Amino acid sequence: MAGGSDAPKQYGITKPLSLLGPVEADLQRTAELEKFLVEAGLYESTEESAKREEVLGKLDQIVKDWVKQLTSQRGYTDQMVEEANAVLFTFGSYRLGVHGPGADIDTLCVGPSYVNREEDFFIVLHEILAQTEDVTELQPVPDAHVPVMKFKFHGISIDLLYASVSLLVVPADLDISQGSVLYEVDEATVRSLNGCRVADQILRLVPNIENFRTALRCLKYWAKRRGVYSNVTGFLGGVNWALLVARVCQLYPNAVPSMLVSRFFRVFTQWRWPNPVMLCSIEEDELGFPIWDPRKNPRDKCHHMPIITPAYPCMNSSYNVSTSTLRVMMEQFQFGNKVCQEIEMNKASWSALFEQFQFFEAYKNYLQVDIIAEDDEDLRLWKGWVESRLRQLTLKIERDTYGMLQCHPYPHEYADPSRQCAHCAFFMGLSRKEGVKIQEGQQFDIRGTVDEFRHEINLYMFWKPGMELAVSHVRRKQIPAYVFPEGYKRPRPSRHVNHQQQSNKNDTEDGTATRSPDSQLKRKHDSAGTDDAEPVRSAKRSSVSPVNPKTSSPQSRNVDENTCNGQIKSSSDASGGSQASPHASERSPDPAASSPSCTTMGAVCSGDATSKHGIPLVKDCTTPTVAVCTTLKRVAEKVVSELVVSERLGSTNSAELLESMEKDVLAENVHFGGNGVAQGGLPEELEV
Repeated sequence: MAGGSDAPKQYGITKPLSLLGPVEADLQRTAELEKFLVEAGLYESTEESAKREEVLGKLDQIVKDWVKQLTSQRGYTDQMVEEANAVLFTFGSYRLGVHGPGADIDTLCVGPSYVNREEDFFIVLHEILAQTEDVTELQPVPDAHVPVMKFKFHGISIDLLYASVSLLVVPADLDISQGSVLYEVDEATVRSLNGCRVADQILRLVPNIENFRTALRCLKYWAKRRGVYSNVTGFLGGVNWALLVARVCQLYPNAVPSMLVSRFFRVFTQWRWPNPVMLCSIEEDELGFPIWDPRKNPRDKCHHMPIITPAYPCMNSSYNVSTSTLRVMMEQFQFGNKVCQEIEMNKASWSALFEQFQFFEAYKNYLQVDIIAEDDEDLRLWKGWVESRLRQLTLKIERDTYGMLQCHPYPHEYADPSRQCAHCAFFMGLSRKEGVKIQEGQQFDIRGTVDEFRHEINLYMFWKPGMELAVSHVRRKQIPAYVFPEGYKRPRPSRHVNHQQQSNKNDTEDGTATRSPDSQLKRKHDSAGTDDAEPVRSAKRSSVSPVNPKTSSPQSRNVDENTCNGQIKSSSDASGGSQASPHASERSPDPAASSPSCTTMGAVCSGDATSKHGIPLVKDCTTPTVAVCTTLKRVAEKVVSELVVSERLGSTNSAELLESMEKDVLAENVHFGGNGVAQGGLPEELEV
């Protein structure tokens, strides 16, 4: 906070945009916002909070006893057994103080150097937890990018990580923010430690922790209501939102929560991605762990929305974001900015900001991904695998249509209560890229793209009979009733719906003029024995199992060169027979083919294994993806080879970029970290 004649403390790597504090109206709006958040049920009860503390205490004792047991078994002295210790840390929303009712607790167990992850954690501790009465739904995930053990303890969801540090005895007051904890550890351990180190650093780098927490709680809830909260789907997860909100707190250090929420949208509707968001400079270290550095790492150059973690080794926490999901988020930022302007003019209330996004009114065409398993436990495992790969389907569609067909994956799952099998479904909205002229009758044939995705899905090493996947194309009018709350199928969009988004997607999806659904979507009619396309019928067809690439005949892979040029295409088999599965010899008959409760699907968007139309042309396309970071490339190649991204640099003209860089450096508005990467993305004309 500013005080006296002394210069105010600078929390970020650039000077704040404004030091103004709240006026009476801002305080009133903050009180109204906090009241809304309480009424929305975003705060847990005192009883639940006490239960969490109790669970953490019991888990802490379990891991301490576990380490002592291993120390004794390995023949260490009695004194070593007595001193043997493990320390439990929390991170994520719980550590930041923004968790809500029913939220899981992200935890990290730090143990001594002689207790390893592979056997001691995932086998010995797993067995101890499995025998603990109050532990349920125990699921080890040793092969994850960050190895984790998931379970429920007294009904509270726990994600438990493990890090073995290079100490024989772990002190009870271990400070994991110190770089020394990273000595002589592997990258998996670094990633496990990073969550705690990042959370602690965020809290150190914001001017007012309570204002930060309220603003973050608000914006996380907003993101969930607007369908853009999901790291695995390609949007942003908890740590991403925390970093963005923290950056806004740095830019407006004296702002109260209502001001921070409004400024959040004001800042990020104008942010010039892929310029990175950073809370502090990126520092290199002699330990040599890889850090986010577009100069040295080619893959870093193609990150669309870099949000850099503030603890060494600094990483891009939002590498999952694609061109499609960035577009969707920018649309939602525009929506939030518009509503906040109306709130500040007393033309709207806070409830307008948190209106549920009407996803099933926003598009004419959708992909429906149905996931089926024998029972709920199999579905939980199968769904987790499929959901973790859904982002790949978005990327493949972008790649194979050269960015012309845009996807909006919706990070919510739905279940059909009328089905007798364990089932859930995900949906993706499909639309043409705006502003692109197309030829009459152009089609997008994504059958081969979907086939490729399904083939990869069926590489799941824990596959069991009954685990099935179907990807179907459905039009808006074919959306199943179970996705709508209480069966109410046609909610009307409110006045706050992004009108530009609605008009562009619904009225001019073909890129030239409004077209009827029947003329937009066509498919092959196999039984007719002709390559002439016909409109997709409203009738649904059965779910199908994935194709086995090894059993597909060469004839089934003939390329139809007339089907790769525009509208979304799906293959149709007049007989409605199911396709071969990669595990066909092991599986029982397709439940979708035998059970009416499991057969309600739209027209399938993939080539049938026995279809004469086979795999479409896009399968073999080798042209590189359209989504390249041209701004980064121009800066890197034409301006200065050492500088890839910079704050306040949005021009694509080399001379203008260099001149702007010099001005910013002279004005001390850009801070260069140890790796020479500058930070930011705001235009100089930003309204503060």
